[in-house]
Amino acid sequence: MAMSIGDTGESMCDINTTPLIDVMLVLLVTLIVSLPIMTHAVKLDMPQLNHPPPPDQRPEVIDLEIDFDGAVVWNGTPIQNLDTLEGYFHTESVKDPQPEIHLRPDRRAKYDVVAKVLAAAQRNRMKKIGFVNVSEFKD
Repeated sequence: MAMSIGDTGESMCDINTTPLIDVMLVLLVTLIVSLPIMTHAVKLDMPQLNHPPPPDQRPEVIDLEIDFDGAVVWNGTPIQNLDTLEGYFHTESVKDPQPEIHLRPDRRAKYDVVAKVLAAAQRNRMKKIGFVNVSEFKD
C-alpha cells in the first residue's frame, strides 16, 4: 500500500494488482469446472481361472514350551535333552509343508535355554518359528 502525503508533484506509479488476481482466480475456477471428468478405463488382461484354488489348509503346529527350570516340552511331552530335541527338529524339517513352531518360553526361563532351542531349530533348517505368549491376555 502506498500513501502519498502532501503535494510533491510526483505521479503515483504503483499498479493495483487486486483486480488482476481476481481475474486470474475466475479463470482458474472456469478451467477446473470445464475440464472433462476422466471416463476412460484401463483394460487389464487377467488370467483365466481354469481350476479352483486349493482349499485353505491350516499348517501343522508344534507347541514347544520352555519352563522356568529349563525343561522343554514338545506338544505336551517332556524332552529329556537337547539331542532328542534336535532329532525331533530334523524329523519335522523334512516334511512338506514344514510345520510351524509356536515357542512359549516361561517369563522366568533362562535366556540360555531359549537360545539353545532356537539354535537347534536353526541348525535343522526350521523356517516357521514364532513366539507365543498367552499369559498377557488372561484375566
